[in-house]
Amino acid sequence: MESYGKILLIAMPAFLLLVLFEKWYGWRKGLDTVRNLDMISSLSSGITNVTKDVLGLSIAIVSYKWMVDHWAFFELKAGVLTYFIAFIALDLAGYWVHRIAHEYNFFWNNHIIHHSSEEFNLACALRQSVSVFFRLFTFFLLPAAFLGVPTEVVAITAPLHLFAQFWYHTQHIGRMGFLEKIIVTPSHHRVHHAINPVYLDKNYSQIFIFWDKIFGTFQEELAEVRPVYGITRPVRTWNPIRINFQHMWLLIRDAWRTSNWKDKFRIWLMPTGWRPADVAEKYPTYKIEDVYHFDKYDTKASKGLHFWSWMRLVITLLFVSYLFGNIALINSISQYAIYVYGFFVFLTVYAFTDLMDRNRSAIFWEILKNCCGLAIIFYSGDWFAVNTIHASIKYIISGYMIFSSFMTAWFVLHHLKEDQLIMVPAESSVFKEPELEGQVVHEPTSGSNALSLILNGAFLRSYLY
Repeated sequence: MESYGKILLIAMPAFLLLVLFEKWYGWRKGLDTVRNLDMISSLSSGITNVTKDVLGLSIAIVSYKWMVDHWAFFELKAGVLTYFIAFIALDLAGYWVHRIAHEYNFFWNNHIIHHSSEEFNLACALRQSVSVFFRLFTFFLLPAAFLGVPTEVVAITAPLHLFAQFWYHTQHIGRMGFLEKIIVTPSHHRVHHAINPVYLDKNYSQIFIFWDKIFGTFQEELAEVRPVYGITRPVRTWNPIRINFQHMWLLIRDAWRTSNWKDKFRIWLMPTGWRPADVAEKYPTYKIEDVYHFDKYDTKASKGLHFWSWMRLVITLLFVSYLFGNIALINSISQYAIYVYGFFVFLTVYAFTDLMDRNRSAIFWEILKNCCGLAIIFYSGDWFAVNTIHASIKYIISGYMIFSSFMTAWFVLHHLKEDQLIMVPAESSVFKEPELEGQVVHEPTSGSNALSLILNGAFLRSYLY
């Protein structure tokens, strides 16, 4: 946990700089593939994922160490060959875990976040799941366990294998010659992220592309078929936490609503996207039919909101960096302190991405998060042992929490006023809504009761999608 946190202290700024460089490079070349709010959403997803990993909020049903201890035929020592075997074993296991995540309803929920961006860039590589609480497929590492590859070798190789999948999430690198036959390239992975019918559910490999060729799931990028990115049932939100559980919520509702008892059970392991016939007819969901003619999700955002969202992201990264750099110190406070800190990080991400969605509920989450933070500082006289650095820091943190509450309230009220202005009464006294791409349009509200509408039912409103 602590060593992984130290690695992330180096990896996070490196990934951020590469994401920003791609944004600059695309702008310079006239091919900008990075939208601002989409990038912030992706980076926020990365924050939640690495925080969950450092907190250790997932359990392997069967651990690799247990398999090695009980089933190893040999006892290999750490060396170049051992690390190579571990890398190949992880890559094969990764292929099958990835394929299962795409092909079965239940497991798609764990992977939907990665494909939820309607862009394809380095930032979307950071969209990783927080909904995996039970790691079910450790047994795919059986070949390594049988050979006796030490647990510590797999533990070192696994993050390297993961980080090596970052670079090929880009549209700025074309075909790579003979490497196309050996490793996963940007061209291969553009196919994987595309929703064109010819590209769907292809190229599951993570490092070596030959797994797809062996198991019949390879598809090359076609010059005449431009890849279109995203998922066929778009998520329509910037909030990574909501995205993580959106598909699962749909499955739960469908299982509850169907009158067919067989469907209540089989829905979980049916092919991804399958729904009971009676539910699909009564409760249809939007699905992209023509990949070249649909509106990408977007929300009306002022320059001020863009700046404020970036500021919130950077400050959240500072909070997370303090967590990763001081895990032992935070743990010394109590055995639950690190989880309280993680909960604060998750609330922070939820609050500012909810504001990016122009949801009124953003003020609820912001106030909840800041009340929790201020309560910690008030009752402990500290912010997770930050007094060991300088006693004044807790006052700066307190001031930031108060300021961010007022700023969020200001933006929510400003958005309400904007929404009122676009509701123009027609002769029939029926309000007409202009076609603003991706904009959230709320009911007209008088200035006197605007705040009450924000607070009254805000908690529930954010879930009505």
